[in-house]
Amino acid sequence: MAASPLAGAALAAAADAPADQLAILGGAKAHPTPFPSWPVFDQTEERALLDMLRSGKWYRGSGQMVNRFEQAYAQLTGARFCLGTANGTSALFTSLNGLGVEPGDEVLVPPYTFVATINVVLRQHALPVFVDTDAETFQMDARKIEAAITPRTRAIVPVHLGGNACDLDAILPIAARHNIPVIEDACQAHLGEWRGRKVGTYGQAGCFSFQASKNLNSGEGGAILSNDEDLRDRCYTFHNNGSGLKPIGSFTYSSTGTNLRMTEFQAALLMAQMTRIEEQAKTRTENARYLTSLLKEIPGIAPARMYDGCTRNAYHLYMFRYDKAHFAGVPRSVFLKALAAEGVPASGGYTPLNTQPFLKNALHSRGCQKLFPGTVLAEWEERNRCPVNDRLCEEAVWFTQTMLLAPRSSMDRIADGIRKIQANAALLSRA
Repeated sequence: MAASPLAGAALAAAADAPADQLAILGGAKAHPTPFPSWPVFDQTEERALLDMLRSGKWYRGSGQMVNRFEQAYAQLTGARFCLGTANGTSALFTSLNGLGVEPGDEVLVPPYTFVATINVVLRQHALPVFVDTDAETFQMDARKIEAAITPRTRAIVPVHLGGNACDLDAILPIAARHNIPVIEDACQAHLGEWRGRKVGTYGQAGCFSFQASKNLNSGEGGAILSNDEDLRDRCYTFHNNGSGLKPIGSFTYSSTGTNLRMTEFQAALLMAQMTRIEEQAKTRTENARYLTSLLKEIPGIAPARMYDGCTRNAYHLYMFRYDKAHFAGVPRSVFLKALAAEGVPASGGYTPLNTQPFLKNALHSRGCQKLFPGTVLAEWEERNRCPVNDRLCEEAVWFTQTMLLAPRSSMDRIADGIRKIQANAALLSRA
């Protein structure tokens, strides 16, 4: 395949610049060509959307595409039941309602996650309680869960962050001992596995997102997996404005609820995107393993570790920790700028959720003051300190899943860029 004009120009410019000089200081880029774009689509998606448009059956009350997607995703993951929702946040919110989390309850959550994991707890007028992070894996530290449980605890929501799996061997027995349901937040973990079985199928519910950045993408969309038929039915009722599984539009209501339904268009797009998901997942896995073999040899770079039970990492994110002590004290922010200049885009990831202003505002709200004893709210900040996570948020570096769809040679160039920054770090520290 012929190189694009832009790629050719980038390569020509790189050839004229010193190979060992940092790109941020005028040298050649370590990775001069763009990484793959996202989403990936072709006539498969075009046909799916046009067929749906022409059918005139655009919502699940009149169409069959959401039903087909639910059956296909349940089969793909090995779950008994799947319920499509409007997005991943809706999946989490619906699951909390289906499991009976109520105002005044507590829900255990990680501090290193997307804010939706916390927002859905607050929208239930429940109290999020943070369990500190295992820095080596970026996951909720299962060793600290039991100490966070109180008589108010009604759910545990571990997040399979970045597609890496939580320590389910530790989490599930703790939850069982205390009779507390587990909602797996697998929004970033499509096809991820724990001991050969798909994540999202171990807890009472498993929640997925199909938002535009996700490995399975319909712009927006979500799903709940469960092996519990009664829970599936309760979730269906809640996400359908309190109307039960059959029939839609009957105007009879068995509970309160809201409209969080997946559309037929979302389902059609997901069915098309699912034709690629396995091949893309294999490419990410192969590239991630190779990249890890390169980066773990660079002092100061520590790729996220997987627990022994994680038999497949979905690699929505490729995560590692950056230790500036091995880079002449160069701050992470400068490292990220230098890396971007090398043609390797990266992010510093999440900030500590447990210290965000929105939580203080929520705790001081009129509703929270009514629901929780003053002693509970007064002790909340001290109880929810997460020192390991605080440090992780200063050291974390992410690559997005699209970078892992590049050729294997791109993994070499990523490592070359980091090595070049390390070799010239003293120049950056003086700049």
